[in-house]
Amino acid sequence: MDLIQALILGLVEGITEYLPVSSTGHLLIAQRLLGIEVSDSANAYAIVIQAGAILAVLGLYRQRVRQMLTGVLGRDATGLNLALCVIAAFLPAAVIGVIFDKRIEAVLFGVKPIIVAWIMGALVILALTRWIQKHREGRSLEQLQLQHAVLIGLVQCIAMWPGTSRSLVTILGGLAVGLSMAAAVEFSFLLGLLTLTAATAYKSIKVGPGMVDAYGWTALLVGFTAAAVSAAVSVKWMVGWLNRHGLTVFAWWRLAAAGVAAAVLLHA
Repeated sequence: MDLIQALILGLVEGITEYLPVSSTGHLLIAQRLLGIEVSDSANAYAIVIQAGAILAVLGLYRQRVRQMLTGVLGRDATGLNLALCVIAAFLPAAVIGVIFDKRIEAVLFGVKPIIVAWIMGALVILALTRWIQKHREGRSLEQLQLQHAVLIGLVQCIAMWPGTSRSLVTILGGLAVGLSMAAAVEFSFLLGLLTLTAATAYKSIKVGPGMVDAYGWTALLVGFTAAAVSAAVSVKWMVGWLNRHGLTVFAWWRLAAAGVAAAVLLHA
């Protein structure tokens, strides 16, 4: 992997990580288009550079994270409830991810499964357009209950299929349990901080040395930095867009991505 490829992958990761379009799907397709061979190291790189996007969101939502940490220390009841909700929502994916990690990569980390997931996600968005619009107003994040967080966490497991989008399913899950669009988006981001950090750490420990041997530290740092900068811009844009417009544009994005991937890679 050269530095231009690392830069491109970092930008793709940062732009798409928190958008409801699936960053993993975009990264895996981008790797194929750039001629990067399928390998454990390539799959790990796509996950590890998420750390840049994590850092960006941590900076943007530092006050909310500080509130949760203060709550854990017993100084903020609202912060404690939110921290417990994030942990409860994280656990289902943590358990299933560890158990089925290899199986998921073997079966779903391919061009065809990603294309199918992109199309299915687009159809879900289009089918639920009126429902989403109707449920834009709801409870605040401070009113989230533990049982609702668990339901969002169970829904998040669907996103282990690359192309599905963790952001999409957790936002829809948040709306389904009665959160407002703004609250559902924020909870999706906060849950992503924990979920993505765990996935990054897991892959770093498991495949990290081999990945560094294959690509080098410089490529990793370039991807990390590009992901951090582009994620900060992408998240700010997404929050403003969703509060004004909704998810429909991302359905067309997903269909376009699926079409490009099918045209370029399936007939190569």
